[in-house]
Amino acid sequence: MNTTFTYDHYLLYEEIKKDLTYFTEKYPQLCKVEVNCVSEEGRNQYAVTLTNQATGNALSKPGWYLDGNIHAGEVTSASCAMHTIDYLLTNYETDAECRKLLDAMTIYVIPRVSPDGAEKYLTSAYTLRSAPREYLSEKGGIKSEDLDGDGVIRMMRIPTPYGAWKKDPQQEGVMVLREPSDTDGTYYDIYPEGVLEKYDGDENLKQKKPDWGLDFNRNFPLGWFPDSRQPGAGKYPLSNPENKAIVDFVLAHSNIGGAAIGHTSGGLLLYPPGTRPSKSAPYYDINSFKAIAEMGVQELGYQPMNIFDSFMSDQEHFDSGALDDWFYQSQGIPAYTMEFWDIATKAGVPHEWNGKPEEPKKALERFNAIMKWVKVNAPEYYQDWKEYDHPVLGKVEIGGFNIKYTIQNPPQKYLAEECEHDTKFNLRFAKAMPHLTLDSVQSETIGDGLFRVTAVVGNLGFLPTNLTDEAVSLKVDHPVTVEIAAAEVIEGKKINEIGSLSGYSRTDTGSFYGNLTTYESAPAKKKVSWIIKAKKGDTIVIKAQQEKSGCAETAVTL
Repeated sequence: MNTTFTYDHYLLYEEIKKDLTYFTEKYPQLCKVEVNCVSEEGRNQYAVTLTNQATGNALSKPGWYLDGNIHAGEVTSASCAMHTIDYLLTNYETDAECRKLLDAMTIYVIPRVSPDGAEKYLTSAYTLRSAPREYLSEKGGIKSEDLDGDGVIRMMRIPTPYGAWKKDPQQEGVMVLREPSDTDGTYYDIYPEGVLEKYDGDENLKQKKPDWGLDFNRNFPLGWFPDSRQPGAGKYPLSNPENKAIVDFVLAHSNIGGAAIGHTSGGLLLYPPGTRPSKSAPYYDINSFKAIAEMGVQELGYQPMNIFDSFMSDQEHFDSGALDDWFYQSQGIPAYTMEFWDIATKAGVPHEWNGKPEEPKKALERFNAIMKWVKVNAPEYYQDWKEYDHPVLGKVEIGGFNIKYTIQNPPQKYLAEECEHDTKFNLRFAKAMPHLTLDSVQSETIGDGLFRVTAVVGNLGFLPTNLTDEAVSLKVDHPVTVEIAAAEVIEGKKINEIGSLSGYSRTDTGSFYGNLTTYESAPAKKKVSWIIKAKKGDTIVIKAQQEKSGCAETAVTL
């Protein structure tokens, strides 16, 4: 795919800033960049608005939302978001699809939700969930540190007769679980490479709880629970400025009708609800979720699944407070969590998502298969076990792969492919938004200076103008309005509220005795009429609009 910049490496903050500055200067009519919030360390959370301002202001068109890097280490998502921005702008003049999208729609992008967290992740050996801010830290345990100075925190195996691990006698460098009958041999504990912080009872080792424990995707208002239920949830909903900035942005841009939220990893397209079974959600909503997700299967090869039914292994004490659920279950907006990069499938041992905890044996088989794949396909991220003289634990060994760019994100040589596939899906998802049209406007003379004007308003989009039935239940849907201007209305309302218009997703189709059939067309059109007083030759304007579906306007000469 043709882009201005290359996506064969992960983007630091200054590069994102530089690239966005370039786009605003190169395409001022198409690209606007705002500072959505400023982080604790002084970095900007940027919000990008893409639309052709010459064809209407941003809020007058159907809108679609994209983001990345809610989780600090999931840096693939920021690259994918930047790639989508780049592709749309670079190809606007030469590609009809890009031109039509930015002429008729508004694309909103927050490429890096957590700039502080991503910068720490990319410029140090550390991993972290969301932000480098101390949160409910606890002293004591093995704290992850790069002991040998190679820039990576790997595995550290510690010989001990109490260990649960042993070397695989069949495969060099591979670890397997100790069997119940194993009494003679050398056994190990495996911890992250790191230092030992002393604590009471440290004769039995443990990992130290991360100091940077915030999880931004547990801090959104829908389904928020305190930290005792879900670690990293924050002091209260939207207590993190980065989270509040996102919610404020979405609420301030009422035309947003769909959302793709960037994460890693697993090769999944997750759709809500995530706090209750999918069977409790409206039938047509789930059908639409599945149909849009199928485009993701085609473009990305990912597995589509409902969050609650298949992704959650504990459906009683499930995680929530996530952005996708806030979008759908409070705003009625279809939203997908994109879990980029699926190394397990590449290694030949794909994850089986069935809503049940995985057997440890299967997880270990997958880990070792991934290790083997990395050795062959990305050896620069792998290191054999090597001895290290630990200042407290004595002789240990450090080895394994760099999980940052193998499991959590793709090796950089695979990054561009992920970005390209995601951009293709994003463009298709955005095109599923509702779009108002004026099918026809007719006038007839019915008396001296009296005219009957009739307009047929339609929705050409896949989704209905109310987006989902969940939106109707939440009472956050808004009707389509049809207005007649520059006329004295004798009969009928000058501004008509005509309710919602369905999308073609609601058309009843099937087969009947071997033939394909449409049983009933979706109610995607509605007729409105007025009797007006005017003169022959006068011009009247008919305007249909709805916040998620855009605006359609036409002028008619009587």
